Amino acid sequence: MPPRDTPTVRQMRLGSELRRMRERAGRTAREAAALLGVDQARMSNIEAGRIGISGERIRRLATFYVCADTALVEALCAIAEERRGQFWWDEYRGILAPGFLDVAEMEHHAVYLRSMQAMVIPGLLQTEDYARALFQGVVYKLPIQEIDVRVEHRMRRQTILERENPVRLTATIHEAALRMRFGGRKVARAQLERLVEVSGCEMVTVRVVPFTNEEFVETTDQIAYAASAVPRLDTVQVDNIVGGHFLDAEAELQRYRKLLDKAESLALDAEESRQLIHHIAREL
Repeated sequence: MPPRDTPTVRQMRLGSELRRMRERAGRTAREAAALLGVDQARMSNIEAGRIGISGERIRRLATFYVCADTALVEALCAIAEERRGQFWWDEYRGILAPGFLDVAEMEHHAVYLRSMQAMVIPGLLQTEDYARALFQGVVYKLPIQEIDVRVEHRMRRQTILERENPVRLTATIHEAALRMRFGGRKVARAQLERLVEVSGCEMVTVRVVPFTNEEFVETTDQIAYAASAVPRLDTVQVDNIVGGHFLDAEAELQRYRKLLDKAESLALDAEESRQLIHHIAREL
């Protein structure tokens, strides 16, 4: 099987974790390749996520690397057994840019999510009309068919909050995002009413950083932190005007955990936030 041209972020993460495991063990790619009976080029492609690997081979490598983290090894084996076409977002492959699929994949596999938004409502909590208004407002005008499929995809992402084992979400939103009237008053009001409704769900917590806050918190980028059952596999997605970036180095994860902690510490509690959202909606 030839190498993948566009491995997913999750496939690349599997490869990079195998590389990190090898490097911690002080082993070379040549030695790992020899163990598996492949050439070094194939080993490099495995560690880049461009070629798949079986769970059996992952366990063999873990033994060779003297990795005692059983939970990590089993989590990597689970990733290795995933197949293209297994999940709903695969329907959009070749239709939407890979980044859209990577976000859906990250959210689906998270055990909990934390997000921070300064100017817009988080995608997982958006109404269809609000999402459409955002996509219509991008710098380069999109064809209506592209907008339709992006909105559809965004709405399907929200099923993680409604499934049998929903993902817990803590969304920290600056008051500025609540007062933006994207799509007009009617759309903005319906979006705020949706926030009030969903904030009453057990698995969703909405916290608002009010204008009255006097301490600076760096909220310029849209941030989503996806926690894994194995903390080593946590991921941060940072979105800005030039696109989305997925980060997984421990120093980066720690930085964004601290940033989210700070934002949440400055935010109103859940009930106060709900009351403020309701108040702003009534003003529209």
